[in-house]
Amino acid sequence: MIDLRPHIRAGSGVRWNQAGAEPTPLVNALVEQVGEIGPIRAFAGLTWNRAVTHDPPPLLSVTSYGGLGELSTLSKHGLLDVVPCHYSALPRLFAEGALPSDVGLLQVSPPDATGNCSMGIGVDYIADAVEHTPVLIAEINRQMPVTRGAPTIPLSRFTATIGTDRPLLEAAERRPDEVERRIARHVASLVRDGDTIQIGVGTLPAAVLFALESHDDLGMHSGMIADDVLRLIDKGVLTGARKEIDTGMVITGTAIGTSKLYERVGAMPIGFRPASYTHDPSVLVRLRSLVSINSAIEVDLTGQVGAERRGRIYAGAVAGQTDFTRAASLTGARSIIAMRAARESESNIKARLEYGSVTTARADVDFVVTEFGIAALRGLDLGGRARQLISVAAPEHREELERATHSRRS
Repeated sequence: MIDLRPHIRAGSGVRWNQAGAEPTPLVNALVEQVGEIGPIRAFAGLTWNRAVTHDPPPLLSVTSYGGLGELSTLSKHGLLDVVPCHYSALPRLFAEGALPSDVGLLQVSPPDATGNCSMGIGVDYIADAVEHTPVLIAEINRQMPVTRGAPTIPLSRFTATIGTDRPLLEAAERRPDEVERRIARHVASLVRDGDTIQIGVGTLPAAVLFALESHDDLGMHSGMIADDVLRLIDKGVLTGARKEIDTGMVITGTAIGTSKLYERVGAMPIGFRPASYTHDPSVLVRLRSLVSINSAIEVDLTGQVGAERRGRIYAGAVAGQTDFTRAASLTGARSIIAMRAARESESNIKARLEYGSVTTARADVDFVVTEFGIAALRGLDLGGRARQLISVAAPEHREELERATHSRRS
């Protein structure tokens, strides 16, 4: 294990890659040594690393852009500080020193013949933070693939390194259920041949990508990709042939999947770009065919979207949802919010947002899709929006929503 004490001082801000690109040995070393180093403020994105979230050391405080993955456990215990910002704002926040960035922990590929290491499957916000981070410490993993377009870092830029040869962390494989497949079929009906889609990762996005298999010449420009993207490329569905920019290429910031994805991604027509490109409004405005497909925790009867909190717990994030929904609605093709109509006995379509966070404004939402159908909101007044949304709510909750609509008018 690397001794981080010569490189990290008490009071430092430390940040690292997320998901499969997380430099787990370095992060675990930090968790073990923080008691000897002193108080540390860390910035982490999506993590599956329980060393950070289960019985965390008291001297390590964690900040993030949301409560994704295991970070929701920290939120549950009041140990997560969330900066509610658009993903497109992260590069600027790192540049201004608003987020922890004294020391960067990275996982990279072995150096090439010129001495440069690829950032591989995890580019996203890290690539933008690197130039504003004085001290970089690298895990050089022989199994990190070299990916197209990913920024490289000279080996000489690292203050310290460790070498590993370990599999990248994988996302848990779960299959969509029947409800998610029904939602996905509705979503797919809103996507046209030649559209460029943005979509997240998880079982519902997986179901949507499966439902798109009969489409032609789709493109993709998204913050993250999962295994199902490979299947659409292999089937000749995801060609990017009609994309206005980056023609023929899938553009993303990070790959979050299994070893099947990681082993092939370097040889595929997939370009990895930093958040300053994937989420930049000046880039997105050029994608006139953009269709954003995002999820929600709750939607109110005007179309406002809450995708961050479930009760007191941060279980989501602003992330790139607003960046993409606004671009898709204003200058692209259409923005879609897809979700289950209910969770257990609670309706996810509500008279008012219950958890207090408006992630996406109602003006940026064109369609809300549940297993019960499609609520087409574009161009409707508030009354029309309410009627559309009630029509796709779970049947057992529609009467209550109708009453709430009438009481609000009286």
